[in-house]
Amino acid sequence: MQRLRIRFTRGDEIKYISHLDIMRLWERALTRTGIRIAYSEGFSPHPRLSLAVPLAVGVTGESELLDVYTSDSVSPHWFTDVVNKQLPTGISILGVQKIGVMIPSLQSQVRQAEYRIEVDREHGPEDIESAIASLLSSEKLPWYHERDTGKREYDLRELIDDIKLESSDDERCTITMLLRCGSNGSGRPEQVTLALGFKRYPLSISRTKLILGN
Repeated sequence: MQRLRIRFTRGDEIKYISHLDIMRLWERALTRTGIRIAYSEGFSPHPRLSLAVPLAVGVTGESELLDVYTSDSVSPHWFTDVVNKQLPTGISILGVQKIGVMIPSLQSQVRQAEYRIEVDREHGPEDIESAIASLLSSEKLPWYHERDTGKREYDLRELIDDIKLESSDDERCTITMLLRCGSNGSGRPEQVTLALGFKRYPLSISRTKLILGN
């Protein structure tokens, strides 16, 4: 058995596909190539595929990560070539590498995520810069959002490592963020824009990078 780490894109064409459908998409694509996916043990075996951090519906990804366990040994170059031909428009493999089977799970290694967000310009650049500086200088930012299970309260500030105003014109502005991901919670870019004073939902959200740690 071997373990391959795949870096791939998720574009506008499939940004409204759910996490479950994305996993089914990968399973079908791999099955069509003839690659034998390894299965978990137990009473209900399932394909050993795992995404680093599922993307929210409507969010694109420029460098997503997926671990695939295969029963047979295949080369990363061959894997990239044959699997890319089976993937739909909007998803494309950028790179594949072999990693140790016993290395901790991909999900447990994720520490941070970088985002690029486009929002309607509701404020001037100076006001946006001031709001960013104020948020980053604060020690706490009590926040909550509603879930199906009820209200979840948390400190939004502790999930934010950095925010920058990348560009601004008469209609929109682009903001980049470095947010934390982990067992204690993950920063949500739409919540951060709301905290900065933007009342409208972002025009677009793209996760540009996932950062792993030990």
